[in-house]
Amino acid sequence: MKKTLLSVFLLFLLVACSSPDYRDLAGNQGNFADLHGKWVLINYWAIWCQPCRREIPELNALSTEQAASIVVFGVNFDSLSIEDLRQQSDTVGIEFAVLREDPSVLLGYPRPEVLPTTYLFDPRGKLVRTLQGPQTRTSIIALTQESR
Repeated sequence: MKKTLLSVFLLFLLVACSSPDYRDLAGNQGNFADLHGKWVLINYWAIWCQPCRREIPELNALSTEQAASIVVFGVNFDSLSIEDLRQQSDTVGIEFAVLREDPSVLLGYPRPEVLPTTYLFDPRGKLVRTLQGPQTRTSIIALTQESR
């Protein structure tokens, strides 16, 4: 009986310690540490931000074309409910993962003050660039190559 209780307790601790850092609108979840080895982009957007809306097709293409080396996440600037977040991300045509919660505190970077803002993390998980204004897939690929 004591062994069983100890086993259950250890299993509980293991599950509790490995809870996910992030969840996206599609129901995917994970830990940012598991993404080491890939570049990670965290892009802040809002439906009312015209430069954000112009940038989204570029980020969609980047997330598809560079999926083996770059992970793109979107974060809504307005901290919307899940229902509104789904509706707005569909309206602007986001195809990359949209996070349910802002990871800025967890990852240790300041919340942006202007939009769009994109944070670029290197394959070791280190924040290497804060990009303000709309980005293109070409500009981001160039940054990943020059930062190697």
